[in-house]
Amino acid sequence: MINIIWVALFLIGMGYAAVNGTMDDVNKALFTSASDAVQICFGLISVLIFWLGLMKIAEKSGLLDKLSHLFKPVMKKIFPEVPPDHPAMGYILSNTIANMFGLGNAATPMGIKAMEELKQLNRGKKTPSRSMITLLALNTSGLTLIPTTVIAIRMKYGAEVPTDIVGPTLIATCCTTAAALCIDRYFYHRRKRKGRK
Repeated sequence: MINIIWVALFLIGMGYAAVNGTMDDVNKALFTSASDAVQICFGLISVLIFWLGLMKIAEKSGLLDKLSHLFKPVMKKIFPEVPPDHPAMGYILSNTIANMFGLGNAATPMGIKAMEELKQLNRGKKTPSRSMITLLALNTSGLTLIPTTVIAIRMKYGAEVPTDIVGPTLIATCCTTAAALCIDRYFYHRRKRKGRK
């Protein structure tokens, strides 16, 4: 469905440009944007490699395990249906920690694995379980301590203090995570009450 939407938007844009005679501007924008995208990607590679390297060091040194143990009691409360020693819990913890350090690229595979494990716990039903919905809400809100990707983009475009974004990002993501959890719990308890009636 998303592919159809993107193709439709592209065709509408091209058609509009053709009717208004602005195809030259569209062509310039296409090539300029493509060039900028490649430069941004190369700029991000160094930062992501650095942080992924730090994550690997943290994993080998046992720091990630300590962080996982620190967050495990909180995650047990957020995901009460998931057994504490189930592989899904490990993937959820790894995904959350990677997101906290702004490593969305590293967090995505762990989030997918967590969803696969949660689907098995849900016995392969077509409707998502409460835990699957909660994980999706947490990933969407994305509590972030260090927004590494945004810092890298700000460095690329010459921001005077690229790390200025850390404070506002922390406040914003704390608010969105709290809101996501509150909404998730509200609808869960509402559905539970309806089920009892």
